[in-house]
Amino acid sequence: MHLTGQRRALVLQYPSVGRSRLFGLESTVIYPRQTTLARRALLRGLALLAYPVMSAAPSPVSAQSGDAPVPITLPLDDGPHDAYIEWWYFTGHLFTESGERYGFEFVVFTGERGGLPGYVSHFAITDNALNAFSFDQRLAFVTPATTDGFSDGFDLIVGSWSMKGSGGRDALQASMDGYAIDLIVEAMKPPALHDGDGYIDYSAGEASYYYSRTRMDVRGELTTAGGAAAVTGQAWFDHQWGRFSTFEEGGWDWFAVQLDDGSDVMLYLITAPDGSLRVVDGSIVDPDGVLTVLDQGDFTVESTGSWTSERTGISYPSGWNVQAPGAELILEITPSLLDQELDTRATTGVIYWEGEVIVEGTRAGDPVAGLGYVELTGYADR
Repeated sequence: MHLTGQRRALVLQYPSVGRSRLFGLESTVIYPRQTTLARRALLRGLALLAYPVMSAAPSPVSAQSGDAPVPITLPLDDGPHDAYIEWWYFTGHLFTESGERYGFEFVVFTGERGGLPGYVSHFAITDNALNAFSFDQRLAFVTPATTDGFSDGFDLIVGSWSMKGSGGRDALQASMDGYAIDLIVEAMKPPALHDGDGYIDYSAGEASYYYSRTRMDVRGELTTAGGAAAVTGQAWFDHQWGRFSTFEEGGWDWFAVQLDDGSDVMLYLITAPDGSLRVVDGSIVDPDGVLTVLDQGDFTVESTGSWTSERTGISYPSGWNVQAPGAELILEITPSLLDQELDTRATTGVIYWEGEVIVEGTRAGDPVAGLGYVELTGYADR
């Protein structure tokens, strides 16, 4: 299985969304595209004017051992791949100077069905001051353009939304009714290659590459109905690509936690259509960036409550107890808002819950606290 390939520059023109979906339903609409080299050069030039110049190029990072057919090499593998499914995923927490906290999710997905690649972006804000959750979505279908010598990293544009970066120095822009972000994020730790080498084997010929930058410094601007405000905060970045059908046939519960002792925790429970566990994986990243792999049996996740959406009728677990005895870690995870459901049937064909959570617990008997994000998929089908 060889998932690395030519770099793919993505410049997408987003028209109105029809009745098409990217995942799980055939599209009947082909959207117009603008992928010329001239346009790409123009957009890159405008992006350089919009953002400060990033610091010197990062040192390459490469996995040296494991079962990956082709080891991950960064920043090369920050860029797009010739893969069945791929996404670049940011979640995080923004703080204003007055102390208000906002959660955010910003993601670009790409997938290919019948030789036609589709590109989707989701943007969500959790507004704790107003006890409100808002999200928006974008979709485009294009014929891919491959270019030799495309620089390491990603340069993703879907309509007016943009996500670009390399080596853990990234720039994010997105807007919807009532909210907009214009952020610079920069990694504070080395990338975490999950499962030790960044490669997770799901068996039956399916697998994915998966790494995270688990703690990124954030600075920039958040615009709300009250106007623009300077914000700081922390973000988490996931990049995953490969061939796996869990998002189509089953689902997963995913946890990303940043603790105030400087450590970060990722837990990934992949489920079959009946809700039984198929794959369990996890990582603990200490304050210095050293990763400890968690396998099945190294931790437990128990739901402590549930929430049912009035809009869709779907029930999700809501609140969790996490225990990792070998790491002497006990966490109680609580959603900051119950309703953080995204109905993205217009783009991905999926309804899922993804939201900010508040974390309290103990590590080796000492109290710890933090913030995180949880994603729950597959519950609509169940």
